[in-house]
Amino acid sequence: MSDLYIIEKTEYTPEIILDKEEGVYTIKGRVITENAQEFFEPVINWFLKYFKKPNRETKLILDIDYINSSCSIEIMKIINIFENNLNKNNVLKIIWFYKSDDEKSKEQGAEFKLSTSVNFELIKVESTNNLEEFNFD
Repeated sequence: MSDLYIIEKTEYTPEIILDKEEGVYTIKGRVITENAQEFFEPVINWFLKYFKKPNRETKLILDIDYINSSCSIEIMKIINIFENNLNKNNVLKIIWFYKSDDEKSKEQGAEFKLSTSVNFELIKVESTNNLEEFNFD
């Protein structure tokens, strides 16, 4: 497993940055690919390998503009991997950002939050363009 896995953003797929060294795991953008399982398979496999020897703290940042139902299933698989790796030796947190005027994104995040016992935070922002300035502690 590489400590860094990156997928560039396209019109139909999100930017994905999985950086074990920096402790940053981000999925950002539109998630509407028709081949959701194929697209997310390497990401899911990366997380499965990662959790064999995870960092002390693991924070997944989800900044999703729009997501279709087949991609929602794949995001749920990632959340389930987090759920299955809850233990006293590591701190897991999922952060879902949504724009203040995007009720649908807020509702989607709330649905994901209800489906897990992982620490899952919904954060309303005016813009998600400058999230790197946000304090994730």
